[in-house]
Amino acid sequence: MSTRIILSFLLSGLLFTSCVSSKAHKELQSRYENLENRNQRLNNDLRETRAKGESDLASLQEQYDRLQAERDQLQQELENSRARYKSLTESYDALEANSSTALAENSRRNRELIAQLDEKENKLAAEQARLEKLQKDLAARSSRIDELENLIAAKDAKMNALKTAVSNALTNFEGKGLTVEQRDGKVYVSMENKLLFSSGSWAVNAEGRRAVQQLGEVLAQNPDIAVLIEGHTDNVPYGGSGQLQDNWDLSTKRATSIVQILRENNRIDPQNLTAAGRGEYAPVASNETAEGKAKNRRIEVILTPKLDEISQMLNEIE
Repeated sequence: MSTRIILSFLLSGLLFTSCVSSKAHKELQSRYENLENRNQRLNNDLRETRAKGESDLASLQEQYDRLQAERDQLQQELENSRARYKSLTESYDALEANSSTALAENSRRNRELIAQLDEKENKLAAEQARLEKLQKDLAARSSRIDELENLIAAKDAKMNALKTAVSNALTNFEGKGLTVEQRDGKVYVSMENKLLFSSGSWAVNAEGRRAVQQLGEVLAQNPDIAVLIEGHTDNVPYGGSGQLQDNWDLSTKRATSIVQILRENNRIDPQNLTAAGRGEYAPVASNETAEGKAKNRRIEVILTPKLDEISQMLNEIE
């Protein structure tokens, strides 16, 4: 997550520049994709660790059951030895009056039996201590897995609540090219350019500004959410002149325009904001139709929970 914060800080420094080079944005895109890959790896690691934890629990349970059986066997052997000791003691008493030789032999056997009893008792105590340690380890591992599952459930519940809050805040813009959906543990807010910009422009119109400001009110109440603003275009080459060179420049400029509006809300931490231009390279519809092109010309605001706690807990379980 520290990489995401650094990227956000670097991007925030670019907000006040009038032009962002294509090379810089390619580097930004690469860093963002690396972060996306890291997030995916974290999700994969989470699933693998959960599976490993469950396997470890099963293994510990099996070992626990086996040690229980060994302890019971040792206990039975101890009882048998005690019975033999009692029998030998009785024999010793009977032989003591008859023969000094028999007495010496019986004494030797008694000493051996006592030594065997001591050894078995020591072994039983050691196995009992080991069994108790395994029980504690099993309980601790199970508790950490329960904590991890509860934390994941809490993150999911928070994202569900966030999706509902965003949908409620933007309900007045339904049917105007704005959609809100949740997938892969993230919330995606997609706004078509017809709601935000004029053709070839990165200046946000009045209605689009209201939509972004209402979204900002929800983000201000969720400071532990990372916010990625992506600009997208269709595949029609940029035909303007002046500051911009191509669709990539235009998509980036539009993304930073959204960031600027969000930054007007001083309750939003700028370190949570990241702007990125994707140009025409991440379409959601075919560019062969006017309707598809309209869907591709959009701003996507991607809301992601911060995974620091989950990463730390995964490391502790491992």
